[in-house]
Amino acid sequence: MSSRPTVPLHLIFLVVLTLASIPLSIAQDSPQDYVAAHNAARSQVGVGPMAWDESVAGYARDYASKLASDCTQLVHSQGPYGENLAWASPDLTGTGAVNMWVGEKSDYDYSSYSCAPGKDCGHYTQVVWRNSVRLGCAKAQCATGGTLVTCNYDPPGNIDGQKPY
Repeated sequence: MSSRPTVPLHLIFLVVLTLASIPLSIAQDSPQDYVAAHNAARSQVGVGPMAWDESVAGYARDYASKLASDCTQLVHSQGPYGENLAWASPDLTGTGAVNMWVGEKSDYDYSSYSCAPGKDCGHYTQVVWRNSVRLGCAKAQCATGGTLVTCNYDPPGNIDGQKPY
């Protein structure tokens, strides 16, 4: 006879069902998720890692809350940090936003420090900016629908005349 306690099968099923009902987006919005997505892109170009900074994250949360009333006008905060903004409907994960910004890599020409004509690649260059080492991000549900993600970078990048890496 075994002395191991047994767990009823219906209890295991209930736990699995509960865990399966948690939206995947929650699992992609933690500080570690934002940092990992940024650092994956940075490592591809030989740039050192970023670290989560709670002061920068607080700034991002405050600005995301301010923008959440009307996400149809994504205007940069003009604050002390570099900043990337993204919006999608119905939902956007933090890692999804970072991956969208990193997707601009194909439009960036390193030799000329410029984007392909008619393309935007400044989100990508901010993600991989070698001097930006502190990161803070936030996500907000928009009153007008959709989801907003903002990431802030300290020190800011995208300095004219300088290469990101």
